[in-house]
Amino acid sequence: MKKSHILGIVVIAVAITVIISTAGDASTYVTFKEALELASNDSDQKIHVVGKLSKNETGEVIGIRQSPDNQSFSFTLIDQNEDRQEVVFLNTMPADFLRSEQVVVVGSFHNETFLADKILMKCPSKYQEETIEVEAVSNPE
Repeated sequence: MKKSHILGIVVIAVAITVIISTAGDASTYVTFKEALELASNDSDQKIHVVGKLSKNETGEVIGIRQSPDNQSFSFTLIDQNEDRQEVVFLNTMPADFLRSEQVVVVGSFHNETFLADKILMKCPSKYQEETIEVEAVSNPE
């Protein structure tokens, strides 16, 4: 057998090993209710929940609670079923967190509180076209 064939087989074997090892970490988005059920079966499993931040009538984010040393914070996340859940993140608040349209939290439940290990945000694009309002001007003719 040629050395190039052996090298090709080794590369394929390594690729298959990498795919199999990362497939175990793959997760789909679930609601908080589903996440709580998953947590009762396997408390160490990392769960992905997608939602939006709780906002008031004027669009301001509400429910953010910073720790006194600003090294952690908690917030209320509303999932796809409109269920609200307290989420705790043991790190500083990410930049543009308050501007995000959607938030994905990756973590697990501990004593009825969702403890996030990672926060992924979908922020508004700076390249979005802004709506320009034009009023018709009557012609004096």
